[in-house]
Amino acid sequence: MIKIILGDITHSPADVIVNAANSALRGGGGVDGAIHRAAGPIIVEECKAWVKENGELPTGRAMFTSAGKLPHKGIIHTVGPVWEDGIANEDQLLAECYINALHIAFEKGFDSIAFPNISTGVYGFPKKDAADVAICTVQNFLGSRKEQLKVTFVCFDQENFDIYKSFLGED
Repeated sequence: MIKIILGDITHSPADVIVNAANSALRGGGGVDGAIHRAAGPIIVEECKAWVKENGELPTGRAMFTSAGKLPHKGIIHTVGPVWEDGIANEDQLLAECYINALHIAFEKGFDSIAFPNISTGVYGFPKKDAADVAICTVQNFLGSRKEQLKVTFVCFDQENFDIYKSFLGED
């Protein structure tokens, strides 16, 4: 089941939320900063420890932390690609963000997951292209599984919300 909402991902009712992180897992602007601020300092410490042990998180990969002060069961951090005019395998890297986050959600036994619009902010990925990749990837992934997972795309801005609604035929 896929649904779309307009709002703040930190208030999503999902078991686990996805953070559009930077490779150093330091928090930053946009979704990343909002999640780090809402989750509190424990997330900063967990991310620092992960980077110290593993190095920076590569684009397209994902890792898991607790939810800190958030009411969720955890946070999946993934690094989306920076848009380079479509010449740097951006579509595949973005798809890997969704696939790797979904794998973690299934491995941890979660019933629901909430995604932001990965890479559509300062990373510059065109919103329509990113929505197409996100929706197709999630639909294909879910279609290949017996287990069900409720997926919510949480759009922070009206433009992304309208694009997702249009792509899913909810005009």
